[in-house]
Amino acid sequence: MMLSLARRLSPRRLPTHRLLFPFFSSPSSESLIPHQSPSLLLFSSPFSSPSQSPPPPPPPLADLRGGCHAEDHPPPQLPLCPGCGVHMQSTHPSLPGFFIPPTPKSPDYHAPLSPLPLASDETHLSLSVKSGHLSSNPNPSTTHGLDPKPMVCARCHSLRHYGRVKDPNAENLLPDFDFDRMVAPKMASPSGPRSVVLMVVDAADFDGSFPRRVARLVSSSIEKHSIAYKEGKPANVPRVILVVTKIDILPSSIAPDDLEHWVRKQARIGGANKLTGVHLVSAVRDWGVRNLVEHVRELAGPRGNVWAVGAQNAGKSTLINAMGRCVEGKVSHLTEAPVPGTTLGIIRVEGVLGGQAKLFDTPGILHPYQITSRLTREEQRLVLLCKELKPRTYRIKAGHSVHIGGLMRLDVEELSVETLYLTVWASPLVPLHMGKTENASLMIENHFGQQLQPPIGENRVAELGKWTRREFRVSGSKWDACSVDIATAGLGWIAVGLKGEAVLGVWTYDGIDVITRSPLLFNKARIFEEAGFTTSKIVSEADSISNKLKHKKSEKKKQLDHKTRPVEGYINA
Repeated sequence: MMLSLARRLSPRRLPTHRLLFPFFSSPSSESLIPHQSPSLLLFSSPFSSPSQSPPPPPPPLADLRGGCHAEDHPPPQLPLCPGCGVHMQSTHPSLPGFFIPPTPKSPDYHAPLSPLPLASDETHLSLSVKSGHLSSNPNPSTTHGLDPKPMVCARCHSLRHYGRVKDPNAENLLPDFDFDRMVAPKMASPSGPRSVVLMVVDAADFDGSFPRRVARLVSSSIEKHSIAYKEGKPANVPRVILVVTKIDILPSSIAPDDLEHWVRKQARIGGANKLTGVHLVSAVRDWGVRNLVEHVRELAGPRGNVWAVGAQNAGKSTLINAMGRCVEGKVSHLTEAPVPGTTLGIIRVEGVLGGQAKLFDTPGILHPYQITSRLTREEQRLVLLCKELKPRTYRIKAGHSVHIGGLMRLDVEELSVETLYLTVWASPLVPLHMGKTENASLMIENHFGQQLQPPIGENRVAELGKWTRREFRVSGSKWDACSVDIATAGLGWIAVGLKGEAVLGVWTYDGIDVITRSPLLFNKARIFEEAGFTTSKIVSEADSISNKLKHKKSEKKKQLDHKTRPVEGYINA
């Protein structure tokens, strides 16, 4: 009786299925649902999206690179990332330049709190706090007068904090940077402000990172504009400064004068015939950066344009940041990362040059003949050099070969003397192997992608291209000094030391540049390497995996043999 009375007194409830799914109810039930109630509307349409305006269409991918739009086409009205130079957008996460706008905060977000009065009997507080001698802001100079941190895209944030690209697929959507259309006409223009070209080259990969096309373009412009200037015509003769970065990676035994002489010689071979100056710098240790800034300011004058150009991962952004630190200017912090192609657009850097002079950081030029252009991010980390180079020397006879990972092999095919010296200058993370040439095909089948990395994985070997051979005939007159270098673009080089003549076969992937040059370094390792694999983490891990697989196969074979033995005994019986 009490239960029935409670049911009559309680308010009538609507069926739950009618509130959540009204489109499944009968027409007679529509009058029971209060459509005017916003709270019930939220539950009445659980699968419908709220009424919002659709996001704006994305801009053309070709216009997302900052400063790379056509002259007859205005740039997109989007903010520019100060780290990489891409136009930022917050509506399409799968496209380049995506960023998350910061949450707006109230003006009193950082306002100091008014302290409560302290009791005199609180013994756990110091006397300075009780007397009020300690300020609530112990270091006020660090909170006022500083510029806010620049807002960067999600890609730059990931590179700065995690050392990797957040979404590589989004980056691949961008069309290739057209240097000939976007930078070359401005850099070699016969009119306008004076042009100063900073050709940035990696010291450890000089020939692979040297911008040959830029060198030929600027050299021809200098010759043409010099003739026009002598004839009284308007002419803007570009000034070229060759900047060799990362010299801290080279051994300290090399003399600066010898290095500069070698650099000028190789630059002439690469097409840079008219150099205004050569600077050997280390942006990490600030070696030679201040002299470079003073020289650039002198050449640019009050209204010149300075263009920093070079191959991918040559160190342009790191160099410009170091130049800003030297002058203590207000510099936009460019994103630095050991990843080729960090800069995506043309960035104008403020605060380094005086007057109205402008400094531009440009995207790295892709050199398809560098082996790093074919490697994945993980493989590039193994190849790129970050510490001082250490020599690894072999003394070998004819009929033997040296592997540098799974990227290069040098065969000693013919030799007029008994032995020669091969000194490998490459990343210490890349394992080496020395053995007989007749076993080289087995090395490709059994160890490429495993003990010999990069490439990482057996399937990656075929993706890198065709394995091709090139022949070099070398000679030398000294045992105690290297006679010639055999350099592979993007990997390193092998210094050859002999007193006689030799025929060498160099194997690498088709399209990768391999050259001979005058030796950069003459010293060898004090302790020579032995036959077999060098000691490295990659080799030990690959050996461990191989041993585990062999152990599993042997265990399975024993189990199968154990199962078949009773059957064979029964048959014999």
